Amino acid sequence: MKRAKFINKFAVGFASSAILASTSALAFEGVVSEATVDAGTDYSPFVDRSYPDQVLFGDLHFHTEISFDAGLVGTSLNIHDAFRVARGERIISNTGQSVQLVRPLDFLAITEHAEMLGLSTAIRAADPRLLADEWGRLTYERFNSGQEGRMAAFADIIEISTVQGRDPTAGLDLDGDLWQQIIETIDHYNNPGIFTAIAGYEWTSTPLGNNLHRVVLFGDGADKTSRTRPFTYFDSEDPELMWDHLAAYEEETGGSAISVPHNGNVSNGIMFAPTKFDGSPMEADYAAKRARWEPMHEITQIKGDEETHPMLSPDDEFANFETWDVANLAGTAAKEPEMLRYEYARSALKVGLEIKREIGVNPFKSGFTGTTDSHTALPTTREDNYFGKYQHTEPSPIRHNLDVIPSDDPALRIVTAQESAAGLTAVWARENTREEVHGAISRKEAYATTGSRIRVRVFGGWNFDAEDLGVSDFAAHGYRNGVPMGGDLANAPEGAAPGFLIRALRDPDGANLDRVQIIKGWIDGSGETFERIYDVAVSGGREIDTDGRARESVGSTVNVEKATYNNSIGAAALDGYWQDPDFDPSQNAFYYVRVIEIPKPRWTTIDAAFYDIPLPDSVPAEVQDRAYTSPIWYSSE
Repeated sequence: MKRAKFINKFAVGFASSAILASTSALAFEGVVSEATVDAGTDYSPFVDRSYPDQVLFGDLHFHTEISFDAGLVGTSLNIHDAFRVARGERIISNTGQSVQLVRPLDFLAITEHAEMLGLSTAIRAADPRLLADEWGRLTYERFNSGQEGRMAAFADIIEISTVQGRDPTAGLDLDGDLWQQIIETIDHYNNPGIFTAIAGYEWTSTPLGNNLHRVVLFGDGADKTSRTRPFTYFDSEDPELMWDHLAAYEEETGGSAISVPHNGNVSNGIMFAPTKFDGSPMEADYAAKRARWEPMHEITQIKGDEETHPMLSPDDEFANFETWDVANLAGTAAKEPEMLRYEYARSALKVGLEIKREIGVNPFKSGFTGTTDSHTALPTTREDNYFGKYQHTEPSPIRHNLDVIPSDDPALRIVTAQESAAGLTAVWARENTREEVHGAISRKEAYATTGSRIRVRVFGGWNFDAEDLGVSDFAAHGYRNGVPMGGDLANAPEGAAPGFLIRALRDPDGANLDRVQIIKGWIDGSGETFERIYDVAVSGGREIDTDGRARESVGSTVNVEKATYNNSIGAAALDGYWQDPDFDPSQNAFYYVRVIEIPKPRWTTIDAAFYDIPLPDSVPAEVQDRAYTSPIWYSSE
C-alpha cells in the first residue's frame, strides 16, 4: 500500500503533547498508516513497535548531604528527601522553606562525590573512627563551632585534598558500608514503568584547580554495583585509568557503565584538549577508548552554559548565554582566550573532526546532557522555582552576592547571582526503566535543556522531504528512513544531501518557542573547520532570508519590575524540514538542533520582585532558555 502523505499546517501550532507522542501526530480517521502494514497480523499497529516512543526528563548529576561539599556546608537533606521531591512531593528545604516541582521528574541519578565518601556522615554522627584521629577530631570540633568554624574546616579539606592531592580521611574507613547503603536505597526507589533511580558517583579530578570531573552512571542495580567501589581522584587524576576501572567492572559483572565529562568551561582548556592527560599526542586507541566510555557530556548546569562562546561563534547572536569565562574551577588561574576552544561543546565537536582527520578516530563524538549539579538534594531548574545549588544559595534576599567560586583576585570571583538554574536531560525511550534510560543516554538518543521541559525530536536521512512532516506515523517513518539524534549518516547517494525533520513543543508550563535552528560544523580538505547556523522554523511569521537566518528578534513581553511575561508572542509548537544547501560529500560534518524559547524573567529578576531588592548588575534581567539535541554525524568514509 502506498503511504499516505499530508501536511497539516494547523497541527504545527496546536499545543498538544500528542505532537511528539509515539506516532508524533494525530492520525486522521480513514487514513491507514504504514505502521499498520508493518504490524503483520495484529490489527493494532502498536503491538510490536520497537522504537522509542516517549520522552522522559530527569537529572543525572546530583548530590545530597553525603557529599563532602554539600553536607559540610549546610545541606541536611538526604537521599530519601531527594527522591521524594523528584517524584513530585512537597518537602521542606535545607533552610526550612516548602518546595515542590511543577511536575515530577521521570528519573534521577544520585552521584555523590567519590572522594571522602562518608566524611560528612561521620561528622554528623560523631563517628568514633573520626574522633579517634587528631585531624578528624579538629574537623569535627570546627564543624560544630558555628558557621565560621564550619567554613574554616571546609577550606582546610579543600586545601589538603585538591591542592595537596592527599586524602585526609585515608585509613579511617569512614565509608565503611556506605556505598552499599546508597545503592540499596537507590534500588528501593527504582519503580520500573513509573520512576527510574540510577546509581552513580562523581569522580572529581581537579589538577591545578582545573575541572576534569566526570559523572559515572551505572545501568545496573545493587546486585552488580555492590561488586565495585567508586574510583576516586586519589586513585588517579587520569581519566584513562578511571575508564579502565569501569572496563573491569563491566567484565566482572556483565553490567554497563559510562563516564560523562562535567561541563568544561571551568577547565581552563584541558577538558577537550587534543592530547592525553600527560600532554602526549592522542593515538587512535586512546581516542576510541574515550569515545567508547564517554558518549555524552554536560553542556549546561549550575556553572554556566558551555554550548559556545561569543569569541568562538561571533556570528551567533545567542552565544552569550549564562557564560562563566573568567577562571578555572578553583578561581586560581585566569582564563586565556586560547583556552576557550577546548572548553565549549561546539568547538570541541570541531576539534573532534580535526583529530579524526589526523588519526582516523573522533574522541569527542559526544551527545549532550543537562544537569543541576545540585548540592542541596533539590533538583529545581525553573527560573521561577530556583532553590539554589548550595544551602546558602536557597531563596533569600541576600543570596545574590555570596561566593560560589571565591578568589583572591576579585576579577576571577563568581557570585551566586551568576548561578544558572539549569538543567535537565531528556531521553527518548520505550519505557521508563533503568535499562531504557541508561540505554538512551549510551546511544546518545538524548538531549539537554537549560531547565525547561521542551520536547524536541529530529531525524536525518537521505530521502526525506517537506511532506514527511505531515505523516501520521512521524516517529516510525523517521526510524525506518533515517537516524535519530545521536546517529550516523554515511554512504551519501550521488547528488544527494542530508535532510532533517524536526518537531519541537514548548514546555506546557513554560514559555512559547522563538525558533528552531540547525547548527552545522564541518571540516574541509585542508583541515580547516567551520560552523554555520540555519533557522529552520521561526514563530510570528518572520522571514528567513537567503542565508538561512531570521534576523528579526521575536521581541519580549517581560515586565522586569513585576518579573512577569506572557505567551502572546512565540509559538507553542514549531516544526520544519531542512536540507543542507552546501553539502559536500567529501567533508565530515555534524548537525544538532537548538530550540530557543521567548524571553522570560531570569531567577534573579524574580528574586528582585519577590524580595523588593535591586536587580544584580552582574547578570541580565531576561533569559531565553533552550534545548540542545545530541548531534547527527556525517562521515565521508
